Amino acid sequence: QVQLIESGGGLVQAGGSLRLSCAASASTFRNTRGWFRQAPGKEREFVAALTWRSGLTTYADSVKGRFTISGDNAKNTIYLQMNSLKPEDTAVYYCAAGTFLLSTTKGSYDYWGQGTQVTVSS
Repeated sequence: QVQLIESGGGLVQAGGSLRLSCAASASTFRNTRGWFRQAPGKEREFVAALTWRSGLTTYADSVKGRFTISGDNAKNTIYLQMNSLKPEDTAVYYCAAGTFLLSTTKGSYDYWGQGTQVTVSS
């Protein structure tokens, strides 16, 4: 059983930055780690993903150039650096772990964290 614990959410003004963290238990290895987000009344959507073995990353078009996903193998932790935040980035952000290479589909992820709220004020 993999446990994922997110942290780093909060309230920030538009144009500001936040860094999310997602720590995982080491009990089960999953090659791909991703970030998704869900705004009120909307579907959960893909944000970014990272594959441990290759270091490859992929991003949703809406965050490309503003967000950066990275990982620390020794800490079994991934990060999401979010810059130039916009009000439309407001959502609960979820960390996920799965086996499919750089999957952008939430159904292919096996484990999920409980989420951390990010609110961007205008």
